[in-house]
Amino acid sequence: MTTSTLPDLRRRSLIPERMDDPALDPLLHAQALRGLTRLNRFSRSAGILWAPIGQLASEAGEKPLRLLDLATGAGDLPVELWQRTRRAGWSFTVAGCDRSPVAIEQARARARRAAAPIEFFVADALTDPLPSGYDILTCSLFLHHLSDDDAVRLLQRMAHSAQRLVLVNDLVRGVPGLALAVVGTRFLSRSPVVHADGPQSVRAAYTIEEMRALASRAGLAGASVERRWPCRFLLSWRNVSDTFS
Repeated sequence: MTTSTLPDLRRRSLIPERMDDPALDPLLHAQALRGLTRLNRFSRSAGILWAPIGQLASEAGEKPLRLLDLATGAGDLPVELWQRTRRAGWSFTVAGCDRSPVAIEQARARARRAAAPIEFFVADALTDPLPSGYDILTCSLFLHHLSDDDAVRLLQRMAHSAQRLVLVNDLVRGVPGLALAVVGTRFLSRSPVVHADGPQSVRAAYTIEEMRALASRAGLAGASVERRWPCRFLLSWRNVSDTFS
């Protein structure tokens, strides 16, 4: 591949993905969600979120904590996070929401198979009121679907709703991430939706510097944005006005 054939990733290319289409065939949607679950497992998405969650749980001591995962998809991350908190002996209530009824149906089935008492409900993270009372709000692989203004609005809504901690895990735009998406989606999924959407997700993703600028625009003072393997970032923000008594 010559320099002239490399994709131009200097700017975001925000094109609607097939998964964003409400008219997507439910069977294709379900197949794509299964593929994304395998991709999340390969990229250790739950592990990316785990360290700051564990730190907060250590500070909380015996105080129960509540976690809500926005745009939860197939619900694999909330289920794995609940399993990790249970193994650690921490008291956690975990929930997830998504605007897609197909995704929520898949998430509920996953929770039943895992015997995980997780509430999954239909809600749009951008337009519906976010429920109050959650200590931690997480969001994975959703921000790159949004315009800059909507991304800022989502961060503001998360910061306003979360009592203690906001975590955002997403892709980093760049040639390594694009190459990994092309190979990984075909190796880990048979879904044509995932094959198309995976590389497009990287083209629409943010760089670390762009993400830090968005966090600043959203008013998330003190937020950290750090690289994570593979070609991911983790945005972490603590509500310093709310401390454990």
